[in-house]
Amino acid sequence: MEYEKHDVDASRLTFEQTNRVRRYMKSLIEHEGSDLHIKANAQVRARINGDIIAVTKEKFTKEEALTLAKEMLRSRFKEFVEKKEIDFLYVYDEKIRFRGNMFFQMDGVSIVFRAIPVDIKTIDELELPKAIHKIVDIPRGLVLVTGVTGSGKSTTLAALIDEVNEKYRKHIITIEDPIEFVHKDRKCLINQRSLGQDTLGFANALRAALREDPDIILVGEMRDTETIDTALHAAETGHLVFSTLHTLDAKETINRIISVFPAEDQSRVRNTLASVLEGVLSQRLVKTIEGKKTAAVEILFNTSYIQKLILEGRDLEIKDALDGGMQIYGTQSFDTALLKLHQEGKISEEEALRNATSPNDLKLRIEGMQETLGRERKAPMDSAFENDSDIYGLKED
Repeated sequence: MEYEKHDVDASRLTFEQTNRVRRYMKSLIEHEGSDLHIKANAQVRARINGDIIAVTKEKFTKEEALTLAKEMLRSRFKEFVEKKEIDFLYVYDEKIRFRGNMFFQMDGVSIVFRAIPVDIKTIDELELPKAIHKIVDIPRGLVLVTGVTGSGKSTTLAALIDEVNEKYRKHIITIEDPIEFVHKDRKCLINQRSLGQDTLGFANALRAALREDPDIILVGEMRDTETIDTALHAAETGHLVFSTLHTLDAKETINRIISVFPAEDQSRVRNTLASVLEGVLSQRLVKTIEGKKTAAVEILFNTSYIQKLILEGRDLEIKDALDGGMQIYGTQSFDTALLKLHQEGKISEEEALRNATSPNDLKLRIEGMQETLGRERKAPMDSAFENDSDIYGLKED
C-alpha cells in the first residue's frame, strides 16, 4: 500500500491539498468554528457552535487525504504509519494555530484540526467566575482543570498561567502534547516542552522538572499512574502543579485519581491528595441563547471541610459542600453554575437542564427561584393597594 512508503521527499510535494485545507480553515475561523474534520471518501465538516456541519459538497478522496498527511507531516509520516495516529501542530498564521490529530480509519486517513488562537484571553475575557482569580495566588499544591475533550481546559490553563506571568516573578515549566498557547517571558521565566520534540514522556519530563528549579509545573494531562504519582510528589515538595483530567466534576476527579492506583496504595494516595489538592475547576461548554458557547464551571477549593470529606471517603457529600461554601469561599457545584447562567439570561432553561448533573433537582431550584421572584414582584404592588385601596375603590364596605 502507498502509505507503507515511509520516506517522504518534500521536494516532490506540491502542497495543493494543504492549500485547499487552508481555505477551509479560513472559513472555519470566519464562522468562529472550533474544529475542522477531514476524512477520506467524505465531505469536509466543521464544528460550529457545537454542531458538526458539512462545509463542502465535494469529497476528499483516499489518495488526496493520504497526500495531505504527507504534506502536513513530512519527516514524521513514518512515525504516523508506525503508530497509526499522531498529534501535531499546524501554524496557519501569526494569530491562529491548529492542534491536529491524524489517524487511520477503515476508509483511509482522517484528520481533526482544533483552532487555537495565539492571543491568550484573560480570566475575565473568558467570563469565568471571579473566584478563579484566587488560584493565581496559590503558592504550592495541585490544581486540576477537568472536563471532556473540547471543554476549554487548555484555554483556562493558559489564562491562569498568563495571569501568574503578569503578577509574579517565577519559573514556570510546561509539559504539553503538543504546545498550544505560546507564553512569552514577562515577569516569569517560562520554559515550554513538547512531547516527542522536547521530551519522551510526561512522567520523564515531570521528574526532570523537579531538578530544574521550577516554582510552577504545568503537566498537559495526567495520563497514567506514574505521572499522577510524580505530580502528587511535586506538589508535596512545595511546587504548584497544574494539570488536566477528562472527568466531569470534582467528585469524579478525586475518585479517578485514587482509583488508578492499586488497592494497597489507595489509602496513601487519598491522604496525599487531601493534603496537596488546592483546587479543581470542572467545566463544560454550554450553548448560549445567542447560539454561542460559554463555560459553566464547578469550583472546588480545598477547605478544611472538603479535606475532611476526602480523607474520610465521603465523596458523595462534596457537591453539597461546594454550594455550602459559595458565599465564603467562592465554591460552587456544576448545577449552581448552570443556575447562575440561566438567571443571568445567558442560557435557556432547556440548556441548563440538558447539561445538569441532577436535572430534576435543578428544575426544582429554577421553579423555586421563579416563585420567589414572583412573590418579590407582587409584594410591593400588594402593599401599595393595601395602603391606598380606598383611592382605587377597592376597599370593601
